[in-house]
Amino acid sequence: MPLRPPSLRSRRHGAGGEPGQSPWLLTYSDMMTLLLCFFVLLFSFSEIDVQRFRTILAAFQASLGVLDGGRTLIETQPDMQGSAEWELRDVEFYRPELEAQLRAVYSRVRDLVQERGIGATMQVELNERGVTVRFADAVFFDLGKADLKPEALRTLDEVATLLKEVPNHIRIEGHTDNWPIRTERFPSNWELSTARATTVLRYLVEQHGLNPTRVSAAGYGEYRPLMPNDTDENRARNRRVDIVILRLDLGE
Repeated sequence: MPLRPPSLRSRRHGAGGEPGQSPWLLTYSDMMTLLLCFFVLLFSFSEIDVQRFRTILAAFQASLGVLDGGRTLIETQPDMQGSAEWELRDVEFYRPELEAQLRAVYSRVRDLVQERGIGATMQVELNERGVTVRFADAVFFDLGKADLKPEALRTLDEVATLLKEVPNHIRIEGHTDNWPIRTERFPSNWELSTARATTVLRYLVEQHGLNPTRVSAAGYGEYRPLMPNDTDENRARNRRVDIVILRLDLGE
């Protein structure tokens, strides 16, 4: 009896196979499962730095004009909306962009000082800490007081507009000269310098909406003078409020 060639149906099904099943699918599915396990293990071993990623993301949102998004599928904290929780490793790539932002703020504050002709009472410098905007105490406050003068608000409003454009942390620092103060409200220069810094901070947060998680206040009394407290002129220079836009140390 002559042998018959296998039918098309037999070749298609294979030995014991199901109709329409290709043999390579089993190998492919095994490979995909192994790859999934591999990447899950890598993710579990990695260290996720959400704060670092959020800071860098905010920098690029500010520079590119990206607006905050709406509601997300995953519920997050208010200050984390629009950011993903993973570690961005190659942070050195972003340093030039962040440095350029800092220099741009420095240039704009310097232009403001020149345009307003207020170089005698307001200075700006770019240093290793970042950008320091320095105000003589008489710009904001009366002698021995910690209440903002109404005429100081215009200048502070203009500076606040620039501060909102950068993601950097901002520190407001109060300083006095070495003349002692002993009042019911301010038993020492510690209290006076701290109250002045806090007053400026609260104005920036409450009136201009600066994120309170990235601003802080400190009072140093007479212990960080710019000049020796040996003349009236030098003491006047030491009585000041500094608004410091701190550099982003992405390496931390």
